Amino acid sequence: MIADLEQLTLIESPSSDPVAVGRVMDVVEGWARDLGATTRALPGGTRTFDFGLDPAARQPLLVLTHADTVWPTGTLDRMPFRQDSERLYGPGTYDMKAGIVSLFHALRAFHASGHWPAGGVSVLLSPDEETGSHSSRAHIEAAAHAARAALVVEPPVSDSHNLKVGRKGTGTFTLTFEGVASHAGNRPELGASAITAAAEAVLALNALARPEIGTTLSVGLIQGGSAVNVIPAHAQLDVDLRISTLSEAERVIRDVNALTPSDPRVTLTVSGGLNRPPFEQTPGAARLFGQAQAIARDLGFEIGGEIVGGGSDGNFTAPITPTLDGLGAPGDGAHASHEHVRLDRWPDHVRLLHRLMLDA
Repeated sequence: MIADLEQLTLIESPSSDPVAVGRVMDVVEGWARDLGATTRALPGGTRTFDFGLDPAARQPLLVLTHADTVWPTGTLDRMPFRQDSERLYGPGTYDMKAGIVSLFHALRAFHASGHWPAGGVSVLLSPDEETGSHSSRAHIEAAAHAARAALVVEPPVSDSHNLKVGRKGTGTFTLTFEGVASHAGNRPELGASAITAAAEAVLALNALARPEIGTTLSVGLIQGGSAVNVIPAHAQLDVDLRISTLSEAERVIRDVNALTPSDPRVTLTVSGGLNRPPFEQTPGAARLFGQAQAIARDLGFEIGGEIVGGGSDGNFTAPITPTLDGLGAPGDGAHASHEHVRLDRWPDHVRLLHRLMLDA
């Protein structure tokens, strides 16, 4: 597993570089072909690998992975792949190249035994999960409709190493304000400040949050103005949205689009909305998690479940088919300089994944 993870990590694959992402996908596709998979390249860069499919017996099990990382090319120069005792460090190790490795060691065990899970396994490898899965979402949803369940080999929760039984939905808004420029000293009354309107909107956006039920809005970027002595004619806000239920998404989207500057000379244009729906608990998802807990206990360890704020491709499958996330490699430091995988815990989670694929 260490050797396989090193091979993938040394191929840097930022989402912004489809050629680099494709190099990781080529390696993984080679692994799949070695196991007799039927492979397909889909529009937009997504690839699928099918193992032992038998629709007459049962719907296949879907497993979601992604080959892209948040790290730019050259990161290995300052964050080399290295082992320090029970930790493997490197960009993209924890999120989620080790998850790909986990999956393929489980698949190799099935191949060696000559028996695949009933109905077979369909693996979907996305090229753009870190940037919102814009090219892969339709393929993910189509695969979910054909599957009996979806397993996501994103990493488990850091520190606790628990599985992810729910995720907030995610979205972004861009609010663009156009006012009227004027000299700030000579004729300020002729100006209509886009920045003032944007400041009012920041307070209004904050008021839409309901953190007690999981709804948060954060203005992460603000731009505006042209010079200090000019009433600003332009401003822009970029807003992060997190919600736990679709009803909250509908409320926030409605209210954001209804925002109106107090100065009628300023116009507001709103773009964006919900990108990933919330991963809400369903009876089928709860059943999957219960199976995982029982398997872990049988393997000699305990595992819990948590709802997390970040999104994944599991957000797309959860409304369609029972979904369980966090089945990759334990560790910490996603998107951070201390990103690493825990070698002392990793084999147990691979065994858990293998058994769950067999029983789900």
